Amino acid sequence: MSHGILSQILDYANRANPYPLYEELRKTPVFHDGTGPYVISTYYDIQSLLHDPRLSSDSRNLATTAGDPLAEGGDEEAMALPPSFLKLDPPEHDRLRRMTNRPFGPPHSPHRVDGMRDGLRDIVTGLIDHLGDTERIDLVDQFAYPFPVTMICRLLGVPREDEARFHVWADTLAASLDPDPDSDPAERQRGTHDARMELGMYLAGLVEERRKNPGDDMLSQLAVGRGPDESMSTMELLSTAALLLIAGHETTVNLITNGMLTLLRNPDVLRQLRQEPGLAVPLVEELLRFEPPVQLLPQRTPLVDIEVRGTTIPKGSSMWLVLASGNRDPDRFQDPDRFDPNRKDIQHLGLGSGIHSCFGAPLARLEAQLALSELARRLENPRLLEDPPPYRQNAVLRGPRHLRIACDGILPA
Repeated sequence: MSHGILSQILDYANRANPYPLYEELRKTPVFHDGTGPYVISTYYDIQSLLHDPRLSSDSRNLATTAGDPLAEGGDEEAMALPPSFLKLDPPEHDRLRRMTNRPFGPPHSPHRVDGMRDGLRDIVTGLIDHLGDTERIDLVDQFAYPFPVTMICRLLGVPREDEARFHVWADTLAASLDPDPDSDPAERQRGTHDARMELGMYLAGLVEERRKNPGDDMLSQLAVGRGPDESMSTMELLSTAALLLIAGHETTVNLITNGMLTLLRNPDVLRQLRQEPGLAVPLVEELLRFEPPVQLLPQRTPLVDIEVRGTTIPKGSSMWLVLASGNRDPDRFQDPDRFDPNRKDIQHLGLGSGIHSCFGAPLARLEAQLALSELARRLENPRLLEDPPPYRQNAVLRGPRHLRIACDGILPA
């Protein structure tokens, strides 16, 4: 196999269809070119490693980042906010995740997500009503981006009118996950640092307000909440709020956009969804397998030497787990390159697995189900204006930057 396969995966020229490269990668289930990361690409290996306590998500355990193209953007430890719980190991990870979950989900807030259903539906209806010129709709700018952003602002208690400010920070921080060979690493690191600093200061102002006048939003509950784990420190609260604000919309935008693109490429499934809105539930699961919004998890690190498929991966090495490749592994899924929402067994890796499985999964699923079923129901004869569409630069958070479509009209809600 070409040593350049990792640079090919990261090369923007292959963003529209990285799946043949993943197929090539699976021929060497533990791929290492001698200098870069160890890359794991098969379903059962990824699944097992996601549950392996010997694997760390904390980049402070990384021996070196030399040769790892996803580690060149610099490290969060040098930055304004401490790492979010996503980048910590137990017990710190477990404590912060438990505290964040109290106002978000069971057992303490069992109806939080389900209680949002009507609010979500109203946002979707409003956005579809205002799509305007049906000859040229950009589904990203006009629908898939504003929908989850509006919702995460409402959930956290962030003023929706501030969206333009944090959009810029969110873009900068999402871009920092990706290598950009043409950019100056020091300049990129400065930009990322500044974005985190500004976002941190912005959130600190909101938290201060919520401590004085708490509402029923999540930020208020995290700011004043007391539980068995006591309360978060201010810095922990700020990095958790930043994580929820950015992760709360970045991946869902891709999930909805990838979903609509996939439906427009599979008109028979689109027709079926229009007739059976309940199909949205298994359809979103198949979508998370077929076109996951998070393609790979970079910078996992073994805390001791570990063996995978007869290869010893040394303690402190950089590892990538390529979720999107595992999701298309023919040893796990029959006919893996076919999109089939009626698939009987969709235990995908699209939302991760183990202790770091996607925190916002219940909300992301509900948002995508409502968005896709309503678009299918209300857009008359929708069609793509360009295929493939232009993609975002990001190889980790992969999705179209624009999805330009036309339709014959919009049916009433």
